[in-house]
Amino acid sequence: MVICCNNNSVCRSTGPEDVFVKVMCCGICHTDLHQAKNDLGMSNYPMVPGHEVVGEVLEVGSDVSKFRVGDIVGVGCIVGCCRNCRPCDSDNEQYCLKKIWSYNDVYTDGKPTQGGFAGSMVVDQKFVVNIPEGMAPEQVAPLLCAGVTVYSPLNHFGLMGSGLRGGILGLGGVGHMGVKIAKAMGHHVTVISSSDKKKVEALEHLGADDYLVSSDAEGMQKAADSLDYIIDTVPVFHPLEPYLSLLKLDGKLILTGVINTPLQFVSPMVMLGRKSITGSFIGSMKETEEMLNFCKEKNLTSMIEVVKMDYINTAMERLEKNDVRYRFVVDVAGSKLDQ
Repeated sequence: MVICCNNNSVCRSTGPEDVFVKVMCCGICHTDLHQAKNDLGMSNYPMVPGHEVVGEVLEVGSDVSKFRVGDIVGVGCIVGCCRNCRPCDSDNEQYCLKKIWSYNDVYTDGKPTQGGFAGSMVVDQKFVVNIPEGMAPEQVAPLLCAGVTVYSPLNHFGLMGSGLRGGILGLGGVGHMGVKIAKAMGHHVTVISSSDKKKVEALEHLGADDYLVSSDAEGMQKAADSLDYIIDTVPVFHPLEPYLSLLKLDGKLILTGVINTPLQFVSPMVMLGRKSITGSFIGSMKETEEMLNFCKEKNLTSMIEVVKMDYINTAMERLEKNDVRYRFVVDVAGSKLDQ
């Protein structure tokens, strides 16, 4: 069961570098499901999940320069880092070994962190982003995890140029944003899925160019050696070899799904094409800001289902069954967001 909280008194006091945010809405990510069920063996209860947070600034600390009362802002997966390690010094604070998660963690004051299903949050200004004017809060929320999870590896690995051929493995919350962002960059995009039940949506609604069913041996064979990269968004165990065969010379299979069991492949699948299996985790604060501006410029939005607070447990059950197109967003403030 997910524990939610609307009691502002549980928040810490607003410090000099802090921003006090009244939560408006928060997306539900598959990681929230993993954490709530302790799939990764690291959950602490009671827990207040949520890391795709959009809210209104109600108060700022004396040293806050980036935000003002009334601003609409976003908060993602992390709320703290050491600030003096190599990742922190290179604007890759999401890889800091001392990063502090938005929830299910302990802050520097010794108190547990609480996520976006709470009524409010107090967050260091470094880990808050302004939401570009004109972007609907409920549409932005999934971008703070799902959006940047796709944008970051494309940016880091130099895959933002037009004309590339990319694959999106799995068409869920992250996958559907992968299609949209890659298409907006000018890529030829192939969706790869375990069945054809999302084919019409992928091609007609999301704008994908091709659709592959992984169990279709003939179709997979025809697509061999055709993709520059694959962003693997699948959050459960799956074989890698069928997808490695789709990559061109020097192609990259980029893992973004959190999986708690080992994945396997035979080394010739990588060696005989100088292919890479790599991973990427969300994105930096700098990349988050870039991604939001990119989505604003390209008029990209997420496909969502807005639900009320009392529907969260049902939404989690549906998410586990992949029964959502493509992201639940919780109307935490009860502000009658666009349904």
